[in-house]
Amino acid sequence: MAYDILILGGGPAGLSAALNARARGRSALVVSTPLEENPLWQAEKVDNHLGMPSLSGAQLLTAMRRHAEHAGAAFLEGRAVSAMRLEGTWYVSVGTEMENAKAMVLASGILRGKKFPGEAEFLGRGVSYCATCDGMLYRGKSVVVAGYSDSARREADFLAQIGCHVTYFHRPESLVIQGGNQVERVIVGGESVEAQGVFLLRSAMAPTDLFPGISMEGNFVKVDRKMATNLPGLFAAGDCTGGPLQVSKAVGEGLIAGQSAAAFAAALMRKK
Repeated sequence: MAYDILILGGGPAGLSAALNARARGRSALVVSTPLEENPLWQAEKVDNHLGMPSLSGAQLLTAMRRHAEHAGAAFLEGRAVSAMRLEGTWYVSVGTEMENAKAMVLASGILRGKKFPGEAEFLGRGVSYCATCDGMLYRGKSVVVAGYSDSARREADFLAQIGCHVTYFHRPESLVIQGGNQVERVIVGGESVEAQGVFLLRSAMAPTDLFPGISMEGNFVKVDRKMATNLPGLFAAGDCTGGPLQVSKAVGEGLIAGQSAAAFAAALMRKK
């Protein structure tokens, strides 16, 4: 299904963007991992968001999600693994699904941690970011799964169900990928595992991997006052644009990004 606006991230920034896109009559799809995997969910008390004192992170996120749902935003659980813009439309693959929209809002938060040694070198030669996309390529083979969420465990179970021999590591801090033309082994915490494939299942991909050519300022996405990036039709909001890393800042930027994306989509429609 085609949408006016596709939003990557279901935290305060993404939900605010969805709400404001809907307020301007635009269809909006939010792609995110489950609410329970958002770092804010673990906060015992959030006391600095105006008008909503002493709520837990879980209560705050739940209220925001319900508001966006009530406004008519659509939701898809998953992770975006690739994106491209073609003839004025953004196309994003989410697992095995392909979604498209006239404009996008990146609100995926901060990707913590650098790439592992060998990750970039073996991408497409044994390294994958999506079990449901590439799992059948490794049927009957040994694979390593490095998971950073509960949903990652489900993807590891999927690989086992289709016939892969899975070794699972939960949130490994160190990992090295080695091989010749293809992945041959993975070293995790000093343990060497022979494998033909390795699935790195993070909560989100780095902006520079998902959107080649996007302008960055250090580790953060560079935006203007309308939350626009340097890529046409792509806006960004929340922690991915830098500090302060606060809910109120994320909600405010999400509002602007949602409005800007709605205006961009409307302008495209007027040209047709």
